Amino acid sequence: MQILSATLDRVKPSPTVAMSGRALELKEEGKDVIGLAAGEPDFDTPEHIAAAGIRAIQEGKTRYTAVDGLPELKRAICAKFARDNSLNYKPSQVTVGTGGKQVLYNAMMATLNPGDEVVIPAPYWVSYPDMVLLAGGTPKIVECPLEAGFKMTADQLEAAITEKTKWVILNSPSNPTGAAYSRAELKALTDVLMRHPHVWVLSDDIYEHLVYDGFTFTTPAEVEPGLFDRTLTVNGVSKAYSMTGWRIGYAAGPEQLIGAMRKVQSQSTSNPSSISQWAALAALEGEHDFLAPRNAAFVRRRDIVVEKLNAIEGIDCPKPEGAFYVYPSIKGLIGKTSAGGKSIETDEDFAMALLDEAGVAVVFGAAFGLSPAFRISYALADETLVEACDRIADFCARLG
Repeated sequence: MQILSATLDRVKPSPTVAMSGRALELKEEGKDVIGLAAGEPDFDTPEHIAAAGIRAIQEGKTRYTAVDGLPELKRAICAKFARDNSLNYKPSQVTVGTGGKQVLYNAMMATLNPGDEVVIPAPYWVSYPDMVLLAGGTPKIVECPLEAGFKMTADQLEAAITEKTKWVILNSPSNPTGAAYSRAELKALTDVLMRHPHVWVLSDDIYEHLVYDGFTFTTPAEVEPGLFDRTLTVNGVSKAYSMTGWRIGYAAGPEQLIGAMRKVQSQSTSNPSSISQWAALAALEGEHDFLAPRNAAFVRRRDIVVEKLNAIEGIDCPKPEGAFYVYPSIKGLIGKTSAGGKSIETDEDFAMALLDEAGVAVVFGAAFGLSPAFRISYALADETLVEACDRIADFCARLG
């Protein structure tokens, strides 16, 4: 008898985690490696937030909380949605999980039945399709090429929806591309969804506060109030507040859905870390004046990377509206051979040769559903990014 579940045959480990792990292994072997694979800000958690976590420990706030979040934190999340997104929720419509990833997983587990389809624009965050598969659903991938700004059109969405469609997942700004939907672009999509009342919307807004060049963030239920009762709006404190390790994500939506997600969580992890929840409360209720200088740093870093990559023959790197990623095409490099003799037939070949020969870790585009490309996280110091891009340029110049 097989000990492993057949469900696991349908999914694969996270490629971003795998590439970051391989880079760490090489570093431990003493090799000079620059890791651009992890989607994590290099800034420390703001001091007032960290202090709230320390204070929670000192005050003995270390016991179990309600399964899906402290009442105080849920009220703060309601206030955040009202303040930032003009969305009015009650605490009973809010759930808090151990990171945004758990919240997304809970939603899929709570709603999907065999045969249910989930529309996912590609490039996508690596975990979306596998979460759907683990929950018994079927991912329906919609390719959104560089020429379309990596964004799904209304016509593409209309064509993807069937009677089996249960969810469409939207992530703006996007991981891996940094592309963000304008209000007009979202309105075109929500107009389609209004014609299909059986389809629910999962809006992953985790990069909400990381937008640049005057871009205005909007979320689907804000753009089309008619979708409010079938939208799950997901967010968290990991990215904007540099709290990746604290592991707090949250979402708001209809009470029936939130209750079902609570049931899933009650039989898996139960409550998120109490200490992290008190820190997240301080993040949402405290000053946000640290965001502007950090975003300015991200803009500077983005521009460095985009300029240097576009100077490399065979690479085409668009300038994204948000997040801290770029997703350059390497269509012009496919078919070449590296100085070390590696044939570059796929973007995975490119990424592995780049790591082995130049000591730069990136994530290959196939992991995100659109090739040939690779993802760089530019959440690193300027000088590190310059060195990494110079290594990439040298590696590409040696391709034959």
